[in-house]
Amino acid sequence: MLRSLLFVPGDSERKLAKAAASAADALILDLEDSVAPERLPAARQCVAEFLRGARERPAQQRWVRVNGVQSGEILRDLAAVVGARPDGIVLPKVRSAQDALLLAHYLEALEVREGLAPGSVRIIVITTETPEALLAPGGYAALGARLAGLTWGMEDLSAALGASVKREEDGSLAAPFLAARTCCLLQAAAAKVQAIDGVYAGFRDRQGLEREAERARRDGFTGKLAIHPDQIEPINAAFTPSAEEVERARRIVAAFEATPGAGVVGLDGQMLDRPHLEHARRVLEMAGVSEGKGS
Repeated sequence: MLRSLLFVPGDSERKLAKAAASAADALILDLEDSVAPERLPAARQCVAEFLRGARERPAQQRWVRVNGVQSGEILRDLAAVVGARPDGIVLPKVRSAQDALLLAHYLEALEVREGLAPGSVRIIVITTETPEALLAPGGYAALGARLAGLTWGMEDLSAALGASVKREEDGSLAAPFLAARTCCLLQAAAAKVQAIDGVYAGFRDRQGLEREAERARRDGFTGKLAIHPDQIEPINAAFTPSAEEVERARRIVAAFEATPGAGVVGLDGQMLDRPHLEHARRVLEMAGVSEGKGS
């Protein structure tokens, strides 16, 4: 499970090297918004070379954000980078799950061309950047095991809506963007994949980021996008369960295992049912701890 995913401009060798030294669980090498159109050919080459040289650190995943399916650039992006074996592709500006299914078909063909295992290049979809996507939610489960997660963004949506503000004075999301965030969370739950919270633009506002990350985890997100290396540590901290949470989760799992078939168990004076068990298992997954075993 990815706690922190750091965007990095795909045409900057310096920024790519700096990002690789960070504690981010994944890098998102960007061929879309952070790269000027005239720089795309150079960026594709830079990203492919970076991916080929990154095999010595497999623990940090490498993803590529390509241009959207309507851009006229997505096939060039994919043709340039899939052979370099990225962990996955981040798809922006979707209009519906059909755009993601089209990407999956492209990947199937390119995996055959490059001799990669079928389904080895996974997908994260940015689900909220167009009004069409919010009016046609759902359907992402059809991607099956290739789908790793769903995330959301508000910059493109803001432009499409003509919204003059995205956040209220207290820093909370304005109503349209709160609705988009909630839609992403529900879509991820329906597809049974990771829900990844969007970026926090104030990269020097650590307290604001901490509040937003804590709120995201409380609501059910299990990771968050980042736009600056300084955001990685607080994001990782927010999405790493504490020792107390892990111990409690292990005890809940053990209580259910001790009474196979039981729908309800007692623990510490509380009655716990199956939703408590599912939450405990999620905590252990987030902590990277096997059920019933130490970390």
